[in-house]
Amino acid sequence: MSEKLNYEEFVKKAIVSLRKEGYKGIHTVYSGFNEAFKKYFEGEDPIKITNRLSEEGKIVIRPVKGGVMLYLPEEAPAAKGQADEALKKMGL
Repeated sequence: MSEKLNYEEFVKKAIVSLRKEGYKGIHTVYSGFNEAFKKYFEGEDPIKITNRLSEEGKIVIRPVKGGVMLYLPEEAPAAKGQADEALKKMGL
């Protein structure tokens, strides 16, 4: 067997391999990512690791219903300005 991937390599490979056609990211729960991560890294916490990778700028995390989406930084959708949009709707 080849050498084991590190966290960053695994997550980036998962994003590219597990995403559905037409999508740029993966849902951590529905794609099977969380379970695959735990199995590959023998019980390690995927949330802790993906949050750290996000803080380092290696991946982008966006909250969605039922979990989060993971993206490569260069493919992530722009963050929505929810506060600005709410103020606009309120006429402020």
